[in-house]
Amino acid sequence: MTSFTPDLRIDIERLLDRLAALAEISPIEGTEGCSRLALTDDDKAGRDLVVSWMRDLDLDISVDGIGNVVATLAGEIDGAAVMCGSHIDTVPTGGRYDGNLGVLAGIEVIETLRTAGVIPHRPIAVGFFTDEEGARFQPDMLGSLVYVGGMALEEAHDITGIRGRTVGEELVRIGYLGAAPLPASPPAAYVELHIEQGPVLETEGFTIGALTGVQGISWTEVTLTGQSNHAGTTPMSLRHDPGLVAFRTAAFVRELALGLGPPQVGTVGRIELDPNLVNVVAATATFTIDVRNTDNKVLLEAERRIAQFIEQAAAEEGVTVSRRVLARFDPVDFDPAVIDRVEGAAQSLGLSVKRMPSGAGHDAQMLARVCPAAMIFVPSHDGVSHNPAEYTSPADIEAGANVLLRVLMELAAR
Repeated sequence: MTSFTPDLRIDIERLLDRLAALAEISPIEGTEGCSRLALTDDDKAGRDLVVSWMRDLDLDISVDGIGNVVATLAGEIDGAAVMCGSHIDTVPTGGRYDGNLGVLAGIEVIETLRTAGVIPHRPIAVGFFTDEEGARFQPDMLGSLVYVGGMALEEAHDITGIRGRTVGEELVRIGYLGAAPLPASPPAAYVELHIEQGPVLETEGFTIGALTGVQGISWTEVTLTGQSNHAGTTPMSLRHDPGLVAFRTAAFVRELALGLGPPQVGTVGRIELDPNLVNVVAATATFTIDVRNTDNKVLLEAERRIAQFIEQAAAEEGVTVSRRVLARFDPVDFDPAVIDRVEGAAQSLGLSVKRMPSGAGHDAQMLARVCPAAMIFVPSHDGVSHNPAEYTSPADIEAGANVLLRVLMELAAR
């Protein structure tokens, strides 16, 4: 056995090759992006590729009942592993780095240790969690939520996705309904490397973000029912137009977020009218509301004011309202000691580092329920993500993976 030395570094070319190979599964034509929605055939192909790399390293691989995959490098002692990871599913218009980087960097860290002959004191594990994006099945971060016991497995299996099939049916179909028990035994600690998906690090000139926490997330689907009618013969004063209320709400959500000020954000990301015709007043309007804040009191106030506005606008227009909660997670604070280790590792490598919260949801916020957890951010060029143009430079990827290597070895030490 060789001892871990501070000058040990990951192989950036090997990591970049794996990122490129995974992106070649379900590529978006004419771009460097990819589209792998959870539990589709493309997701299965991506899973199979990543699992093959785990097998090549002779890791102990487990698959649980929600399809999460965890591969473990044995340590000098048995017991809870120090864990890293993320997800490999994407949104329909995804890039090659979101989620994928955290998983493949974890595999690269383990291969670096294997190649150097280093055996950690504690085991080190790398995992990927099912349906982190929530693009096909809601809520988002579904796999990690079930992993930590935040949702019963049976309830998760019954969730119906946008293509009309359930989580349970699709896990069976693609061969990833595993037997590992859920909720899982908590890891000793969890660290997730991720692209920022925002402009702060690049704009302010930092290489590494040491994440202090994740803001709270509220997703709601609203359905308004009015009266479909002829667009030319129905007087404006006699209409019951759910589309009007939907568009008024979209404007209100933006005005509210601006009024509450940073870090409050609000988005109406999807609006569907039925019938969706140029010359017909819609019968129904279904739309989604996404609001987020690091302060749960402010987030609750935003939710209250949006609900109040919808009720008032609907009453004025004579339409009815129904709601469905898609996801609701309180803000999460990461473990101070693990945050310190991320910051210290970056500084020891001569990298500039900024403490900051995350504006997006991540599997780490679920793991933080059961073990010490934190995250490492690297810059996203122009702040672009959930977009085929998503890009993080090789130098920044290498820096982040080396910080991950050092933090994992420190957490796995005697």
